[in-house]
Amino acid sequence: MKKVVIASVLAIVSAGTLCTIPALALPIGSAAQSSSGSNSGSITIKNPAEYNAYENAMSQTSPAAKAAAIEQFLKQYPNSVVKKEMLAQLVAAYRATGNTAETLTAAKRLLKVEPENIRALAFVAFVSKSNAGTDVAKLNEAASYAQQGLKAPKPADMTEAQYSGLKPLFLDVIGASQQAQKDYKSAIQTYLEELHAFSDPNTDTQKGIGLYDTYNLANAYVQQDPKDVVSAIWYFTRAAQFLTGNFQQTAEKSAKYWYQTYHGSMSGYNAIVSMAKTSLFPPSTYTITKYVPPTPEQLAHQAVLNTPNLATLSLHDKEYILKNGSTDDASKVWDVLKGKVAEVPGVVISATADSVQLAVSPDAQNSNTADFTVNMKKPLKKVPNPGDKATYIATFASYTQSPLMIIMNDGIVKPVMKARPPVRRGAHHYRR
Repeated sequence: MKKVVIASVLAIVSAGTLCTIPALALPIGSAAQSSSGSNSGSITIKNPAEYNAYENAMSQTSPAAKAAAIEQFLKQYPNSVVKKEMLAQLVAAYRATGNTAETLTAAKRLLKVEPENIRALAFVAFVSKSNAGTDVAKLNEAASYAQQGLKAPKPADMTEAQYSGLKPLFLDVIGASQQAQKDYKSAIQTYLEELHAFSDPNTDTQKGIGLYDTYNLANAYVQQDPKDVVSAIWYFTRAAQFLTGNFQQTAEKSAKYWYQTYHGSMSGYNAIVSMAKTSLFPPSTYTITKYVPPTPEQLAHQAVLNTPNLATLSLHDKEYILKNGSTDDASKVWDVLKGKVAEVPGVVISATADSVQLAVSPDAQNSNTADFTVNMKKPLKKVPNPGDKATYIATFASYTQSPLMIIMNDGIVKPVMKARPPVRRGAHHYRR
């Protein structure tokens, strides 16, 4: 994709050629005439040898030969009155050879003598950005050329449409630099300005830098702090409608991930897809309802409502309702537990001969906090150590909800089943 985009950068801006920049050659017109300087207003090369060298360079039909002749001319006459024009012709010659590296170097040389050459600024900014990858310093350098380009005046030989058509390109480079620096707020503003700068945003952003920066804008929205997930979903969805291959899959996956995360389900997403196909910017009707997860008390209530026989709930579910449920829901569960004998396995937090505090639920064990107290029926002969795993059989007696503590009485240690000794089988003797 990189080679294709760079190649397109060299094309002429037109209504049907988006995210490209004008060709960099500058017309010389009557810039160099004979030594007599007969044309009024022309730049005259007074040195016949210099003029002949100029004519030789301009007469070359092969781009490579023309570039070589211009290089020789500039080496021989570094301060020529036509230096600026010759550098512009050198850029065009290298461009015609397809040598992007040499074109870039020549364009930078041209900018040293003509800092406001908007064509050269556009080419250098865009190609420097493409070559920079993720190198922040190089992206910042590319952005400096783009900033100059935004301030450069319109050349006389450039149409108003061509001139305004360069603004999105410069903003693309600046946005990439800001995003690389993690200045997401500035990148968002830059990308939005870029998208609005296209002559027909809805059509022009279906390809090229406008399309890729639609995706980059979406990324910036979820990279900033705090995130703007609703805006990100829109621009991810919009980009996914026109990107292809892996780019399309990535954009669509991101759109659906953030929609599911924010909304709690995929209901309503297809309507957003339909809108994004026809509009770059979200319409006033675009909204997404934020999913609000149920509170622990609501979850506990749902469990009570959806369980006809509360006795069938697991011990952990019963404990969850006792801890988080309303007074009414917790009472319903406690009515099922109170006075019942049950096995309670857990991790010992602390213990005496008469009482053991256990962490029974996963949360209690993870926080190393007791949620059960087992009062022993008889003093323990061997007091367990903190961290030991143990199972007791006891009767539910009472509980406090906050902090949760379930009290059980008449506890005994669950008997350990002794393994039966292996059955010895005698040898069998067979007789014929």
